[in-house]
This record gives sequence, C-alpha cells and structure tokens, in this order.
Amino acid sequence: MKIAVWDTYVERHNGSRMHFDILVCEEMRDEKRIYGYGKQYLDSKPFKTEAFNSKRCNFCHIENATPEIEAAVPDKGFYILEMENCA
Repeated sequence: MKIAVWDTYVERHNGSRMHFDILVCEEMRDEKRIYGYGKQYLDSKPFKTEAFNSKRCNFCHIENATPEIEAAVPDKGFYILEMENCA
C-alpha cells in the first residue's frame, strides 16, 4: 500500500513546536478532509495548541506503508506519525 505523507507543524502553548505527519491513502486529495484529520488529532491531546493552520500542513511525498499503517489507514482513514513535541 502506498500512502501520502502530509508534513505538519503546530505551535504548542508552551512555546514548543509539534511536528507530525498525517498519513493517508495515496489517492486522497481532499485537503479539507486531511486538515480535519489533523484537527481531530490535536483535539485528542491533553494540552493546548495554536489553531491548526493549513499553511503549515503540506503534501510531502508518497511512500510504502508499514503493516501498522496499512491496518490503520483503511479503518480510520488516516494515521498520525508523531515526530517532535507531540507528547
């Protein structure tokens, strides 16, 4: 399975910057939906962040999915890969 990687940055209220990828099916092109996945992820966090900004969420590349991602994307529609300051 191929997935599209959307590179995303969001400022936290403590001054640090979160970096995470929103992973979706390769065919997904609906930016509003992808941004909605990012907002849904941020709403699940126990800390406050700045508003989700579509200017800081951009398509990056296509890659092969790992088995974990292959299981999650068809079920949820997306997978979040946490990179920096997400906990």
